[in-house]
Amino acid sequence: MLGLMQDRSLTLPHVFHRAEQLFGHKTVVTAAPSGETATTIAELCGRVRRLATVLDDLGITADGRVGTFCWNTARHLELYLAAPCTGRVLHTLNIRLFPDQLVYVANHAEDEVVFVDRSLLPLLWPHVDKLETVRTVVVIDDGADVPVPDDPRVRDYEELLAAARPRTGPFEVEDENTAAAMCYTSGTTGNPKGVVYSHRSAVLHSLATLFADGIALTERDVVLPIVPMFHANAWGLPYGVLMAGSSLVLPGPNMAPEAIVSMLERHEVTVTGGVPTIWMGIQPLLGEHDLSHLRTILCGGSAVPKALSKAYKEAIGVPMLQAWGMTETSPIATIATMHSHHDELTEDERDDARARQGFPAPLVDLRIVDPGTGELQPWDDVATGEVQAAGPWIARDYHRGEGGGAQFTEDGWLRTGDVASVDRYGSFRLVDRTKDLIKSGGEWIGSVELENEIMAHPKVAEAAVIAVPHERWVERPLACVVVKEGEDLTAEEIIEFLTPRVAKWWLPDAVEFIDEVPKTSVGKFSKKTLREKFGGYRVAGPSTHDGG
Repeated sequence: MLGLMQDRSLTLPHVFHRAEQLFGHKTVVTAAPSGETATTIAELCGRVRRLATVLDDLGITADGRVGTFCWNTARHLELYLAAPCTGRVLHTLNIRLFPDQLVYVANHAEDEVVFVDRSLLPLLWPHVDKLETVRTVVVIDDGADVPVPDDPRVRDYEELLAAARPRTGPFEVEDENTAAAMCYTSGTTGNPKGVVYSHRSAVLHSLATLFADGIALTERDVVLPIVPMFHANAWGLPYGVLMAGSSLVLPGPNMAPEAIVSMLERHEVTVTGGVPTIWMGIQPLLGEHDLSHLRTILCGGSAVPKALSKAYKEAIGVPMLQAWGMTETSPIATIATMHSHHDELTEDERDDARARQGFPAPLVDLRIVDPGTGELQPWDDVATGEVQAAGPWIARDYHRGEGGGAQFTEDGWLRTGDVASVDRYGSFRLVDRTKDLIKSGGEWIGSVELENEIMAHPKVAEAAVIAVPHERWVERPLACVVVKEGEDLTAEEIIEFLTPRVAKWWLPDAVEFIDEVPKTSVGKFSKKTLREKFGGYRVAGPSTHDGG
């Protein structure tokens, strides 16, 4: 027996039409070098209809890849809608990729056109001749004082829109499994891999941003996504905002802490999201601004230090809401919301709960598996294993099937490469990446947990822990520490601070003070870079593992 419900495809045109019909009066604000601009959703949707015709006029094929090389702006949001709503595939190019990776990604995806913010032209144009399938480069003038090449391949965004007739009638995409967008992994090992999001996965993931035990977007919210739109669809916030009818504030190219916190205050933002390094930079400014309208500070990309979340709670009354995921999970997989069983905990215990990666989002299935034996591990918060994920917005393969043979299990689950434990309520606690675990004398040391403890020191700005070779114990932890400006700190003080907090054999055998922890293209700590920098490092003297 079949159900008697209408068979309506889950596609992004629904998100567009909903926003156009119900929320035309809501606003989108964009910061640019020339100042802030504001537009309504109604005006934006009218431009999307013109942009749809532009894609036709440029000769973009029916399922052609539309590359974007843009900041978080209203113009980028127009492309977020026009490309998939006309059956094309939005391909957000990461502006922080190395040139050879940028060329590889654009060629691998077979981009036919690239829309680029004028301020970013110097990063793209020198490599255009290497882009094998790109026929047109459309420049979006964001007010930057950057010369535009005199080249027949270059077109002006506003001129194209002014000359185009708006697409009339509803947008239609028949098959919800049609590709809607592409995003490549950050490529920390080997070439980046293409993750292809379907219309169905994008719609369902957007719904997840509205769930009460999650980000819980509503029509009343004002949302500022600091997380870039060029990576993992800005954690689903652009489509989620359009579905909920929230107002949107987009920061453009200025990621300076002063600029961000000023926008948060001036526009009375209620929901915002970014990686921990963003919030570390803003933390010293919290006392200078009125952020009383904030209800949710979404933080992800890497584990959120307990001390950072606690500092925000003490300063403005709002702790971090930690989320975990990856490009392959669209990206939201877990969210560390507070549940009823947390009510009986002390405030310090609740801080510990917020420092976890949290509970699987509805429709996401997670399991932890012993990477050696393949056996499922119990949810007891003691046993650890690799996190594996399945669900309607979880990747099942990579574009062209390249590089994913070891990433997916025989029964179709995604191997995330993250190691975690799970408590009996289903709250995940990230221990490390499989490649970053430190095995000392046959025992595992979680670098993420050790980093969080180091960053709890009041004089520490950032810390990353990597493994270095050891003659007796095979590997030992090396702590790479950034000291807060104006502070003095010694290795001995770090070890003294850690001693009551971790097992003796977890204590780093050495501490190196560095100016900054290197970052990946999406703002995560680049331990690969640190391992290369300290590749020949050898610990002198006895190890803290001795007698541990």
